[in-house]
Amino acid sequence: MPSEHRYRTALEWTGNRGVGTRRYDAYARDHVVRVAGKPELLGSSDPTYRGDASRWNPEELLVASLAGCHMLWYLHLAAVHGVEVVAYTDAAEGTLVLSADGGGRFSEVVLHPRVTIAAGSPATAHALHDDAHRRCFIAASVNFPVRHDAEIRSVGAGDGAGRPA
Repeated sequence: MPSEHRYRTALEWTGNRGVGTRRYDAYARDHVVRVAGKPELLGSSDPTYRGDASRWNPEELLVASLAGCHMLWYLHLAAVHGVEVVAYTDAAEGTLVLSADGGGRFSEVVLHPRVTIAAGSPATAHALHDDAHRRCFIAASVNFPVRHDAEIRSVGAGDGAGRPA
């Protein structure tokens, strides 16, 4: 039987400098994202659009969500398939293409997971990325390609040296 999960967030614009949006350059793009029981997330727009570079922008959060979803599924699948992951990093990249009217859309996101395993088949470890991609809720919800360019490294017990699988 299908089930549903609901996610609630609260968003508050905090960038009113006293004159609201009277002019394009009169307001900050700052905002706060809140989820009950969690630290606040400070957001803004991309600096290209007068945003604060020290705050998260929605585009970064989308790319990070895709990378995080993929990683969590991958770790689950590795555990189920006897692949012992001891390290996982990703340097995900998203490409946003702007349209003539100032809008735009992501054309793709490429994940670059670098996984170190201590046990299990390197071939299985590599193949699990395809399954993680298929199961990722976020990747299944976007209308642009999400690709992965994975690297698997094996580290033998006690040798401490990673070597490509």
